[in-house]
Amino acid sequence: METTQTKKKHSFPTAISVLFIVLVFASLLTLVIPAGSYAKLAYDSDAQAFEVTEPNGDTTDYPATQESLDKFGVTGSLDKFLDGSINKPVAIPNTYERVEQKPQGIKAFLMAPINGVYESIDIILFILLIGGCLGVLMETGAFNAGIAWLSEKTKGHEYLLIILLMILIALGGTTFGLAEETIALFPILMPFFLTAGYDAMTCIATVYMASTIGSMYSTINPFSMGTASNAAGISLGEGLGIRTIALIIGTVITTVYILRYAKKVKEDPTKSIVYDQYEEHREAFQHSEVLEFTRPMKWSLLVFGITFIILIYGLVVHQWWFDAMTALFLACSIALLFVSGLGEKRGIDAYIKGASDMLSVALVVGVARGVNIILEQGMVSDTLLYFFSNLVKNMNLMLFIIFMLIIFIILGFFIASSSGLAMLSIPIMAPLAAPVGVPTAAILSAYVFGQGLMSFITPTGLILASLAMVNVTYDRWLKFIMPLMGIIGVLNLVILIAQVWIG
Repeated sequence: METTQTKKKHSFPTAISVLFIVLVFASLLTLVIPAGSYAKLAYDSDAQAFEVTEPNGDTTDYPATQESLDKFGVTGSLDKFLDGSINKPVAIPNTYERVEQKPQGIKAFLMAPINGVYESIDIILFILLIGGCLGVLMETGAFNAGIAWLSEKTKGHEYLLIILLMILIALGGTTFGLAEETIALFPILMPFFLTAGYDAMTCIATVYMASTIGSMYSTINPFSMGTASNAAGISLGEGLGIRTIALIIGTVITTVYILRYAKKVKEDPTKSIVYDQYEEHREAFQHSEVLEFTRPMKWSLLVFGITFIILIYGLVVHQWWFDAMTALFLACSIALLFVSGLGEKRGIDAYIKGASDMLSVALVVGVARGVNIILEQGMVSDTLLYFFSNLVKNMNLMLFIIFMLIIFIILGFFIASSSGLAMLSIPIMAPLAAPVGVPTAAILSAYVFGQGLMSFITPTGLILASLAMVNVTYDRWLKFIMPLMGIIGVLNLVILIAQVWIG
């Protein structure tokens, strides 16, 4: 007698589960990697003096002069400290010391995601209020009607949206650090991508990779290249030409990679990496077609469109942070309640439902920050930097720059913040360039190229939050992105070698 057993389908862990696994790994690292710290120097504007914090926590004030910076071997210029361009503590070369081991136990493990939510409350509120705003807009039917109209107008040329988004978002990333703000785009663009015959992976790849490529090939991004050049004591213009060339090549390669995948999915939906989620995504992001484009719908879309114009203006001109952006979407939601014709109860219910739909994404952001907190409290980052800085001393220049790229890829996992990594690593790594004949600007390129490449996949960055926005699991993303990551990795290495060769 034959028996048929139904194989149990094993699904990949959700984003939050992946992060908790990483949290366990980070906690274990604090047990095995020696704790250590560099002395840190910061400018105290109230005392108008430099405050140096020793690895043991002792602090000493020094005159805010160029002589003090030279004494400590800090490469940043005095003016950048005084005008606030360098506003975070920078590591002082040759001051690393072992400190008492700080293993992160059960209590620290449990507190990390909680503290992560506290420290990420600005981003979390931004996500929740965007969800509420979109909930009201979706309830009016205006968004669906607008997508139907746009799909009709672009029929046969939907690929142009991919190209346009790649260019615009990459420009935002390379100039003013457009990254977390793109989270707002996923629920907005998903209906269009699905209606156009593409899949969720095409949507997330277009938006996420555009901002990642832009940030990785930073030209004047103040949060990465601006901070790093200040810390290295060189002009932002040094290396700008070759980074611009890398930006163009990287954007073209990534766009072609996404377009090829999108074309394959459009021609045969079964080729989609997330084909088994097709109905799930349609149910979540597509709604029945609206036949009549009513006046309240038009007013609602107008309000929403004006909101995004104001958002872009605020980001570019006034360098808005999450508080201002969140307030803007709150104002948009209030305006929508008045012009949509939904009524108070229906409108508020839609708002609450929309916000609740974003709760899982908000929690992902908090837990991801919790991983960084574990690593910071365990004091392992400085130890890794000390190990790597000693490793590359006295290498020949080509081997040196190759290892620099690898080092910054590794450090990019432990320190997700671009400005945080710059303040810690550049003062230590930049002085190592001259003895081996490598331009300082090449160290900065290695820094943004390495951290940018790691951001393709690092769970402690934005990728898991982005995946949660479109209901795609991490393993699907890895399957999609790893070939492109290899291609871009080779490109980065070639660009760095060329930069060193040119001098």
